[in-house]
Amino acid sequence: MTTEPSLRMLLKSFKLPAFAANYEDMARAAERESLTHERYLHGLAQLEAHERYNRKVSSLLQQSKLPREKTLATFEQDRLPKKVRALLPTLCEGSFLSRAECILAFGNPGTGKTHLLCAISHELIKKGHSVLFGSAAMLVQRLLLAKRELRLSHEIKKLDRFEALLIDDIGYVQQDREEMEVLFTLLAERYERRSVMITTNLVFSKWDQIFKDPMTTAAAVDRLVHHSVILELNWKCSYRAEKALEKMRPAVEEGSDK
Repeated sequence: MTTEPSLRMLLKSFKLPAFAANYEDMARAAERESLTHERYLHGLAQLEAHERYNRKVSSLLQQSKLPREKTLATFEQDRLPKKVRALLPTLCEGSFLSRAECILAFGNPGTGKTHLLCAISHELIKKGHSVLFGSAAMLVQRLLLAKRELRLSHEIKKLDRFEALLIDDIGYVQQDREEMEVLFTLLAERYERRSVMITTNLVFSKWDQIFKDPMTTAAAVDRLVHHSVILELNWKCSYRAEKALEKMRPAVEEGSDK
């Protein structure tokens, strides 16, 4: 005699964990409130959708390697130039990803470039988009290792599953020719297919410090600028320096009172 699988087992096999965990309690509540079968099922479906969303966002956040603290909630948006502040809601909405556009954030050290693009990335993840964060130096070494092991194309395909790559501090990377080539290959492969988000303290006219060869520099800049949003964050005083001065001010004022 075969034993019929329980409803809970069937729901789990259909990958409906929220249904399986809550259908009994919600059935009792539906009975007390005289809900129709449709309302009861709709409530369970909403719960399943909510939990699936939370699981997806949690997974995307873990894969992203984003700093957890660099969100919009911890970013002082009032410091942004008006033009950048006006663009922020549209960038957080994420439509640029479907157009494979790039976001390039320029500014001196400490002006909040990394925090801003990380905050945008956190908002993109909330909408179900995939982002990978990493320093330019670490990314280049990852690609260089793959090239030496004859699997560069495979590594680039792995990165291709992310809708956006957030490459941090590209201006600090002083590559030799081999390192420059793998970075250029990555940018060329993603051109008009996938988005790239870049922070840098170097204006385009100084990108020959990164790519060395003038032709390669011109080609890299051309690919990035062709479909891009440029955010300029140059202030007289860096955000980090300003915060440091604020911390020092009470001690200075206390000393002057003595």
